[in-house]
Amino acid sequence: MEKILLVDDNEPIRKMIRRVFEKSRYEITEADTLKLAHDILDSKQFDLIITDLKLPDGEGTELLKRRNLNKWLTEIIIITAYGDVATAVNAMKSGAFDFVIKPLNIDEFEVKVAKAIEESSLKKSNEKLQETINCMVDSEGSEYNFVEIIGDSVGINDVKELIKKVSKTDASILITGESGVGKELAARAIHFNSKRKNKPFIKVNCAVFSEGILESELFGHEKGAFTGAFNKRLGRFEVADEGTIFLDEIGDLPMNTQVKLLQVLQEFTFERVGGNEPIKVDVRVIAATNQDLKKKIKNGTFREDLFYRVNVVPVCIPPLRKRRGDIEILIKHYIEKFSEESKNKISGISKETLKLFKNYSWPGNVRELEHIIERMVILTSSDELQEDDIPEEIIIDNVIKNEEILKIKGNLKDFLDNYEKKIVIYYLDKYNYDRKEVAKQLGIKLSTLYSKIEKYNLK
Repeated sequence: MEKILLVDDNEPIRKMIRRVFEKSRYEITEADTLKLAHDILDSKQFDLIITDLKLPDGEGTELLKRRNLNKWLTEIIIITAYGDVATAVNAMKSGAFDFVIKPLNIDEFEVKVAKAIEESSLKKSNEKLQETINCMVDSEGSEYNFVEIIGDSVGINDVKELIKKVSKTDASILITGESGVGKELAARAIHFNSKRKNKPFIKVNCAVFSEGILESELFGHEKGAFTGAFNKRLGRFEVADEGTIFLDEIGDLPMNTQVKLLQVLQEFTFERVGGNEPIKVDVRVIAATNQDLKKKIKNGTFREDLFYRVNVVPVCIPPLRKRRGDIEILIKHYIEKFSEESKNKISGISKETLKLFKNYSWPGNVRELEHIIERMVILTSSDELQEDDIPEEIIIDNVIKNEEILKIKGNLKDFLDNYEKKIVIYYLDKYNYDRKEVAKQLGIKLSTLYSKIEKYNLK
């Protein structure tokens, strides 16, 4: 609910204004003197201040001076008598939104108040976006560079070299790779090593918004464009002007939105939702996906012309299992990072534990490795990461890959029996043959565990 501070020593006028605007669901706070208005503003912020020019202890323009000094995003409307119009005009030159002349024309007054509230809301929305942009540029500009793309394998070095080349251009880029490989890191590295590095880097995850909301997020909307659109809103493309927009999960983009995005890439113009005025922008587009877009084209769920527009320069980031030489480098990096953050001094990782890490398939890629190291650093009671600190999924994955199992001759039942036997032996050893605990960890009944111990002669 928008908040209005009403400052006027004339009680009948205050009552009339309150009666009119409370129907519009505005929250009205009243003051009959300049001093009381200042006291209220010491503890509360407003979207709009409506003030009489002449007050018993001063002029309403004092509130305008305070607003300007404190850089509040609060609009101010001056109520004035006919003879003081010149003063009200000067107040507008100093930043007042508008003025109204007594006696008040309520219809005209309502329109001015609605416009002032809308302007205040738009300024606040834009300030939040700008704060986000500034934070990205200031705190991430030096951080998300090539140093953050960790690894020394042939595959990752090829990616780094390609990124260095494409950073110097304005070409549209499509970054592909499985979830967790570091597609966003690559996009940020491209931006912050380009001529646009001091301009906005705006990320949009196309998978998290419904179709209607996504269009509003990308292109903005006009007031009244749809239910709930109480104010005009700038879209991410407009905010990213002269910078870079990163369209993550572009494979989930709805078909109707794909058409509009294609127009932006072709003409660099678009219209806000509910608007008809073309808006021109200068934006570099980097897209990313973990899906096979060519397959989606065949299925009719992704436009072929859009694919070729975003895929001017393809950048494919290999999964971690295809660059196992980087695993040890990444582990060292994350141990240092999380040791410092958690104040838990960890010197490194044991050889046995490292071997298990290198044999693991890493379905979640670098992101999974990062989270596992963070967890281990926080929970370990040793000054070195040990096998006991490793999550179960890594142990089980290593057991499955055990060479003895893979050499088994026979049918599927033989294979599964041997696999099951290895898992049971592992848990029995780990929990010192505490059968109740082993059954609990395996999620089976104690009687079932006894049957398996008997079956595999593990007594």
